[in-house]
Amino acid sequence: MRFALDDIDRRIIAALQTDGRMTTVQLADKVGLSPSPCARRVRILEEAGVIKGYVAVIDQVEVGLPISVFVSIRLERQRESELDRFAAAVERWPEVVDCYLMTGQRDYLMRVVVHDLPAYERFLKEKLTRLDGVASIESSFALGQLKRSNVLPITAGRAVPES
Repeated sequence: MRFALDDIDRRIIAALQTDGRMTTVQLADKVGLSPSPCARRVRILEEAGVIKGYVAVIDQVEVGLPISVFVSIRLERQRESELDRFAAAVERWPEVVDCYLMTGQRDYLMRVVVHDLPAYERFLKEKLTRLDGVASIESSFALGQLKRSNVLPITAGRAVPES
């Protein structure tokens, strides 16, 4: 069951998405609550799994990982055991920063970040192509990044349907 967000929850989430380091006092001021009720709401959102954690957003180029490769993968079969095996492998590979199970002609789309082309070639040869059940791999190299965001389009005043 999805957690039902009210207007204040949405304001809290929107504020924390733009600055997860703000103090409870700053957050409370921003969303129009006193600090105690604000802290209680944040704790409830964390316990419900709406807020999954707090991270620093790192510039991949500045840390020496300028190459993003989008990789489309088709499996030989879409049996549960093959899907589980693929998911377990992807979890072990730090180069894979995003991975989605897809509809359409490909089974997975993932984003791989590496420091150079030889590093991607090693990832491909030593990891991805060695995984049983992979039928095809198609790599597309990003030439530039127009937008990247971790901020979801949460807006105050919009109802969230409950399931």
